[in-house]
Amino acid sequence: MAVPNAQIVRALRAIVGDTHVLTESDVAAPYLTDWTGEWHGDAVVVRPADTAEVAAVLGLCTAHDVKVTPQGGNTGLVGGSTPPPNDSRPWVLLSLRRLDTIGMPDGSGQCIAAGAGATLAAVHTATTTSPELGLMFGVDLAARDSATIGGMVATNAGGIRMIRYGDMRSQVLGLEAVLPSGDVVTRWRPLRKDNVGYHLPGLIAGSEGTLAVVTRVLLRLVQRTYRTAVALVGAADVDAARRVLVAVQRFGHTVEAAEIMTRTGVDLVAGTGVRTQIDAGATLLLEIVGGVEELSESLARAGDDVLDAVVDAGPASDLWRVRESHTETIARSSTTAPVKLDVSVPMGDVHQLISRVDEFAGRSGVRAVQFGHIGDGNIHVNLLDVPAGNRQTAADCVLGIVVELGGSISAEHGIGRAKAASIGLGRDAVDIAAMRAIKGALDPRDTMNPGVIFGG
Repeated sequence: MAVPNAQIVRALRAIVGDTHVLTESDVAAPYLTDWTGEWHGDAVVVRPADTAEVAAVLGLCTAHDVKVTPQGGNTGLVGGSTPPPNDSRPWVLLSLRRLDTIGMPDGSGQCIAAGAGATLAAVHTATTTSPELGLMFGVDLAARDSATIGGMVATNAGGIRMIRYGDMRSQVLGLEAVLPSGDVVTRWRPLRKDNVGYHLPGLIAGSEGTLAVVTRVLLRLVQRTYRTAVALVGAADVDAARRVLVAVQRFGHTVEAAEIMTRTGVDLVAGTGVRTQIDAGATLLLEIVGGVEELSESLARAGDDVLDAVVDAGPASDLWRVRESHTETIARSSTTAPVKLDVSVPMGDVHQLISRVDEFAGRSGVRAVQFGHIGDGNIHVNLLDVPAGNRQTAADCVLGIVVELGGSISAEHGIGRAKAASIGLGRDAVDIAAMRAIKGALDPRDTMNPGVIFGG
């Protein structure tokens, strides 16, 4: 383990308390292996309780050239919240889970304050404590019970309702973050328009712990949706499913979510006992603002692209279970850790991406399971049964397809360590140099998450 020297460990214990500095390998292990099981690291785990402790830890680490990887719920998929293995430099894994305080929703400002360690599910629950306000938090994703607000801001998470409410960056009204120096940046006003200087919260959002540590966030709330309808729609292929979505939008419906699943994934989920109800080349999950009759009528008007449909009043948990069972089912179904790629392409090219990846998988003797947010062009590509020696080649081939289609190699999970070597596929040399200059200005000693985004 890359352990800071005894003097630094004693100083860390003095800041956060003896029980919150974990040096024993078996105790630290859950923090040092990511959700996929692919990324492992070595570090001392430090668990601060508040912003002041985070500031003291970062100031100490920067002064003594100790590297720091911030971590929220450890649900990332690209190695961004895991230190590297076998690194000779002293390293701290900074867990933000204890910073989990959530305030009461503010009706006049339509916002809520949440600590970096608060889970998404806890924020959703907190917004319902004052039902008379009629507010809710607009971001949702399947990992809601473990994903934390700080991590979601750091990776600029999107999720299943981005089609209506936008990504995490769009929800940040205010932010408190600690710079590598230990200085605290605070932007904390419930303003929708505040145009004084650079937008630092927007810069820190999506920076994957390379610029600062997010400790608190002032989140925008939206008006609660009280009446929704959900449908599983069978279509011949992915492009037909996209045309159904476009038709429903043109009929004037507000779409809350639009998810695509292929037969391969739906069949895997059905094999676990989940009732899938649709047998088609592609399955579209739609949620709209409105009632069952309205959605049923629109699907009837969508024409021959709709082969079959099951419609229910929201939240329609049984229908959503088909989509939300995909990630865990895929993990259990592969003989090796799945190669997981979070990418986006222009919405009209989603069918090409899925088709070309399926063709590549067939040629390579691996299985491809693809699903995701068809409403914003974001597809989660999963390659199963990929031999260890072929993983990078397989990933590179998929990313090459994405680039050829004019897409992005990272839609919502970040670059992390997994895609750092491929950043040139998504940004040109001038762009990368500008980002490195920002990193160098805020973190001149490269304390924060070295190796993430830029590699090295």
